[in-house]
Amino acid sequence: MGSNAETLEFQAETRQLLRLVIHSIYSNKDIFLRELISNASDALDKLRLESLTDSSLVEDTTDLHIWLEADKDARTLTVRDNGIGMSRDDLVELIGTIAKSGTADLLQKIKESKDTATAESLIGQFGVGFYSAFMVADKVTLRTRRAGTSSGTQWESDGEGVYTIQEVDGLPVGTTVTLHLKPTDSEDGLADYLSEPKIRQIVKQYSDFIRWPIRMATEHTGADGEITRDVDTLNSMKALWARPRSEVSEDEYHEFYQQISHDWQAPAETIHMRAEGTFEYEALLFIPSQAPFDLFSRETKPGVQLYVKRVFIMDDCEALMPNYLRFVKGVVDAHDLSLNVSREILQHDRQIRGVRRRLVKKVLGALKDMQAKDAERYAKVWTQFGRALKEGLIEDTDNTDALLELVSAASTHDPEKTTTLRQYVERMKDGQESIYYLTGETRAMVENSPHMEAFTAKGYEVLILTDPVDEVWVDQVPAFDGHRLQSIAKGQVDLDASADGDQETDADKAQREQDFAALLPWLATTLSEQVKQVRLSSRLTTSAACIVGDAHDVTPTLEKMYRAMGQQLPTVKRILELNPTHPLITALRTAHAANADDPALAEIAELVYGSALLAEGGDLPDPARFTRLLTDRLTRAL
Repeated sequence: MGSNAETLEFQAETRQLLRLVIHSIYSNKDIFLRELISNASDALDKLRLESLTDSSLVEDTTDLHIWLEADKDARTLTVRDNGIGMSRDDLVELIGTIAKSGTADLLQKIKESKDTATAESLIGQFGVGFYSAFMVADKVTLRTRRAGTSSGTQWESDGEGVYTIQEVDGLPVGTTVTLHLKPTDSEDGLADYLSEPKIRQIVKQYSDFIRWPIRMATEHTGADGEITRDVDTLNSMKALWARPRSEVSEDEYHEFYQQISHDWQAPAETIHMRAEGTFEYEALLFIPSQAPFDLFSRETKPGVQLYVKRVFIMDDCEALMPNYLRFVKGVVDAHDLSLNVSREILQHDRQIRGVRRRLVKKVLGALKDMQAKDAERYAKVWTQFGRALKEGLIEDTDNTDALLELVSAASTHDPEKTTTLRQYVERMKDGQESIYYLTGETRAMVENSPHMEAFTAKGYEVLILTDPVDEVWVDQVPAFDGHRLQSIAKGQVDLDASADGDQETDADKAQREQDFAALLPWLATTLSEQVKQVRLSSRLTTSAACIVGDAHDVTPTLEKMYRAMGQQLPTVKRILELNPTHPLITALRTAHAANADDPALAEIAELVYGSALLAEGGDLPDPARFTRLLTDRLTRAL
């Protein structure tokens, strides 16, 4: 035993997480063994891979396994592996500290979760299942030695805020976790975890598909009463993806999904495929029912593992799945790759690119089938992952058509249900050429926008797009099924040209333009710092004015997004449109015709512009000045 023992405190967030895990999260305490076995399996995978890729690493990998040992006298349960092991620094970083962004967000979501299953899923997704050992143990002792090093480390804690760590000599490579078990308590869900049948049941239920043997010494009593001791392998070790789908039950799929995803809920869809020919591989993919808490974190990685001939190669293989499908979990087992393959090589491998294309089409096809056959289930999946899928409309031009078919959006057609683009097109008015949409922060803000007035009055359906990504993809996609997507807040909108039976004559338009011929250029000059043009509007029915962009202008929301990311864009001036029938605008025209030099008219012009800006949810350039002008004007009116 080394003499350099230290007592350290857990990081503050780690202490909070420990308390949640031990006292309030897991209703099923059996899963502690699943988590420890899963960690041991990862360690064996890593040693196997490192021994294949690092010629300087000299370790025996001929019998990689997990060993379980129950000591009834000492009341300890030990989980041992001969995998990669950990260094002292690894222990402090992985167990004493949660060095992940989003920790505070995770803790808040766990506290706010309405049900235990959601909280358990969040814990598992964050990758800190080791702490579940403290649900069943008063003390946990961990001994480990990293492959390629000569010195080992012992870590020990009672889970109450501190841990001790010290150097230990003479340890084998790998990790041994010893749980000093609490007394059995059926009321608190603490089973007899030293019982051989209970251990077998947990391993069979949660870890049967672990690819490494899980062994345990067992006692058998013969007919003559003689006791014999054997070593049993408790798991089947069958690669589920290599078996025909007809031979795999839904329960087996769900158990395997839980192992690789740490998600308690059943997946929304299972995709099991096998490709033969010039490049053979098997794939078992899952579309989750619930989005992980960190789906939109920058550190989130794809959830597909790569195997080669049943040998684990890497987690989160970016080459197999595009970023917008990062929520898909599963494994791909390729038969024809080299075991000594790197991420850089995979990115440029022609065969892997082919596999990726087929996997993406399979996932999108499965979502399309779900949409057609089970609209309710698809609606739930879209709610969880729609925002990520829409990123594909920006990133994946090869699958634009397939992704557009999947898009589901709120619209003015139904206040509760979303609509697909296909359904929108089927409901379009006779003579309508474009798919109309409006982006905004909330549905209420979009519905109350002045831009909607004429469309509502004339019965045109408008898509309501409120995800930040909507600001980007609608400009990337030219059309759907031959109909272009048109923002009702950009460009010219002439609903009178549509066949709706309520058209304005050319003579009426000409007369109106003549009536406002003096006011429009005066307003454009007066407001030249804010707008690039002032014109009459055909999209307003009740509001005095609105602000629109040119067809190819960056929207104000997108401009804010770019600036928030540190990209400075030149200020984009927009267009002020006036409602020629509104009393305020007609009174302004009359007053301007009577005395164009009246200084009060310029202030009214500012108020018209500011009001239009506020109506669309924009930010006033000088709120104090706007308030002062409005107050003065109201005072004069009383």
